[in-house]
Amino acid sequence: MRILLVGAGGVGGAFAAIAARRDFFEQVVVADYDEAKARRAAEADDRFVAARIDASDAEAVAAVCREHRITHVMNAVDPVFNMPLFDGAFAAGADYLDMAMSLSKPHPESPYEKVGVKLGDEQFAVAGDWESAGRLALVGIGVEPGLSDVFARYAADHLFSDIDELGTRDGANLVVTDDAGNEVFAPSFSMWTTIEECLNPPVIYEKDRADVDGGWFTTPPFSEPEVFDFPEGIGPVECVNVEHEEVLLMPRWVDCKRATFKYGLGDEFITILKVLHTLGLDSTEKVRVKGVEVSPRDVVAAVLPDPATVGPRMKGKTCAGLHVTGTGKDGQPRSTYLYHVVDNEWTMSEYGHQCVVWQTAVNPVIALELLARGDWTGTGVLGPEAFDAVPFLDLLTEYGAPWGQREQS
Repeated sequence: MRILLVGAGGVGGAFAAIAARRDFFEQVVVADYDEAKARRAAEADDRFVAARIDASDAEAVAAVCREHRITHVMNAVDPVFNMPLFDGAFAAGADYLDMAMSLSKPHPESPYEKVGVKLGDEQFAVAGDWESAGRLALVGIGVEPGLSDVFARYAADHLFSDIDELGTRDGANLVVTDDAGNEVFAPSFSMWTTIEECLNPPVIYEKDRADVDGGWFTTPPFSEPEVFDFPEGIGPVECVNVEHEEVLLMPRWVDCKRATFKYGLGDEFITILKVLHTLGLDSTEKVRVKGVEVSPRDVVAAVLPDPATVGPRMKGKTCAGLHVTGTGKDGQPRSTYLYHVVDNEWTMSEYGHQCVVWQTAVNPVIALELLARGDWTGTGVLGPEAFDAVPFLDLLTEYGAPWGQREQS
């Protein structure tokens, strides 16, 4: 296996650090628009080499693949670059993995009721081409989407005979402080991506509405707040609806009556997002400022701390999980939370990377190892739900980050 890792930022750097401890691949080419950043990430192992790449150019991506005889393209950049990487991998005859699917577009007339272009629609539209070519595009294999999708497969196969709701619920108690110890606003993940998913209309799936848009519909941002009690000391966090790929992926492979995604953002974060939207600073359309064209969203992302650098000033834990309700294998009502908690202190001491990017990066490394071993096989455009969950969860534990299961009252 020869991997092209595109993106040497927070997640890409963590991916390199995790993969360096495994032996399932021959080479990793770490590529970034900033070649110096790629070189720093490539120092993790002598099987790594650095390269410069323009992720917005499918032909350039294909050329790098051919030059290095790449078998698998690992996308670790913002989803705005998904389609050039997706298309470039296909053109070069390589398999492809990403952690977020192709971008959505709100419904032009009823954005908070009807879906427009859904997350992943562009990729699923050419699934037949990938299948005919015998190639695999494994989409949504980060932590979210990714791990909760694996949990959905596990729940359907081993815990439930009938599923009412697959409810992804993510939360954290992370705090970032400045040099004086004061708490500061510093998102632990790509601000570009955070704005995209939090301000777009959230998507919900309901099976009994399958006659309209396949069962998918939208609501206003931050809708349906609920307090969810997260495990391992994180505690109660208010979660709200957010647009996310799990809702678009799970119903394709796992039979359920409803699928939702809610995230614990917190009042401060929601207020900041609303202000950015009000001021137009969430826009990706370029504006001219003193003779220079810039995207407002790019500016917001640029002035905030790089998520890759906040680890030493971060404390707390992050939790990704899936709350499943329905009927258990014994025929009785069941409510189970499958989850994965990671402590920032552990990831920093063990890997030198903060917990959110580490938790995101570990899942595609595991998926690639399963593909290399032949435990996971497939062609076409597939989500994590299309594969056996057990070997994945076993490897997650082997990697030093065990998952948990809690029965809900």
